[in-house]
Amino acid sequence: MKPSLSHTDSSGKAIMVDVSNKTTQIRTAWATGHIQLSPETISLIRENQMKKGDVLTVAEIAGIQGGKKTSELIPLCHPLQITKLDVKAKLDKTGVIVTAMARCNGQTGIEMEALTAVSVALLTIYDMCKSMDKSMAIGEIKLIDKTKK
Repeated sequence: MKPSLSHTDSSGKAIMVDVSNKTTQIRTAWATGHIQLSPETISLIRENQMKKGDVLTVAEIAGIQGGKKTSELIPLCHPLQITKLDVKAKLDKTGVIVTAMARCNGQTGIEMEALTAVSVALLTIYDMCKSMDKSMAIGEIKLIDKTKK
C-alpha cells in the first residue's frame, strides 16, 4: 500500500495542500547560510569600500524582500501573512554568515520564507562582490529550527 502524500492528488500530480482546516498558530523558523569570500573581499566589506556600497546592509534588506516574495517564487508555497522577518549578515573569518528568522500567525509553516531570505541575501552578496572576487562559494543553506504555538 502506498503512503498517502499531502502534496499530490490521486494520480500523483503535485498540488497545493489545503490548510483551511488547520489551526492558526504562531509559527517561527530560523535558517542560516554562508558565502566564502577572499580575504581581500572581506577586508573591503569590513571597511565599507565595495564599489556597490554597504554589502551587509543591502544583503539584509534583500533577504527581507526575498522572504516576502517566497510564495511567488516557490510554486506550491502558500502566501503567508508574515508578521516578522529579521535577516542578519555578519562577517566571519572566511566570509559572511547570514541568518534569518521568519514569523507568521498562520495555518502552515514559514520555513520556506526563512530559507528564501537567507538565499536571496547570499545571492545579493555574490552580486555585489562578483567583480572583485572570482573565488566566492555559497555554502550550506539550512533550516536551524522551527516552532509553532
